[in-house]
Amino acid sequence: MKEDGILPLHKPRGMTSHDCVAKLRKLLRTKRVGHTGTLDPAVTGVLPICVNRATKVAEYMSAYNKTYEATISIGTSTTTEDQTGEVVEQQNPGNIALADVQKVLESFVGEIEQTPPMFSAVKVKGKRLYEYAREGITIERPSRKVMIHSIELLSDPEYNSTNHVDFSIRVTCSKGTYIRTLAVDIGKSLGKPAHMSNLTRTKSGPFSLEDSFTFEEIEQHLNDEKPAEELFLPIEQALSIFPAVTVTSEVEQKILNGAVIEETKELSNPRSAVYNERGECLAIYVRHPNRPGWVKPEKVIKIH
Repeated sequence: MKEDGILPLHKPRGMTSHDCVAKLRKLLRTKRVGHTGTLDPAVTGVLPICVNRATKVAEYMSAYNKTYEATISIGTSTTTEDQTGEVVEQQNPGNIALADVQKVLESFVGEIEQTPPMFSAVKVKGKRLYEYAREGITIERPSRKVMIHSIELLSDPEYNSTNHVDFSIRVTCSKGTYIRTLAVDIGKSLGKPAHMSNLTRTKSGPFSLEDSFTFEEIEQHLNDEKPAEELFLPIEQALSIFPAVTVTSEVEQKILNGAVIEETKELSNPRSAVYNERGECLAIYVRHPNRPGWVKPEKVIKIH
């Protein structure tokens, strides 16, 4: 199979992102398959998968803003900050007023600081935090700034059958945001222990859950002997976050050869996606670090 593109996968609960890639390699019969940002096994939602030549753009896709729908459970905190961990603290949540929840959610919009959870893939001193956590070691980890673009309350706080007060939110945020940490911090602002009890990613950059395929749909499509590329979205869609610049056929040849070219007003962006007259993305260009007034290819996308 030589088809290229982005396959928006509806990741099921219980599989790691790596598991999804391994399964798709077998289904699509190609080794060049890669994901664009890890989702925990307990999390469902859109996971854009790069196939063949599209793997060249995976690094840009991991920087997308993401949108999630999450359920926050007030009354219990856990070791993992979600429903999979062991209970750390338990407290009767009492009555939580809707107005208080709305006020707290508003306080988290904008740039905030987060400390990554111990059960996470962040590296500290050359070792992933979850490796320390599995050994029962808690270490100091650096906080980092993330951007919460918006938080919308989807359901009013109400008691569930396990004596927690639950409410659901929709969050649009920057790369690197931990929604389970956000859930814990929201609980702290309400004066209660909390954890994230459910999470679905509904959007990753320009790719949404509505456009995504389940494994069952992919398998049925292939079993019906339909072309795999019908499942793919174009590489160009993945790069729509960058300013687009169209060049002539003469300049196209230079770009395909990896040439440094003169900077124009259109190419003066920190990063530009350069297209030919047929609408195919040729390369990603950036300002030249040593030659003012020139730009260089950061990555050539289209090959001869």
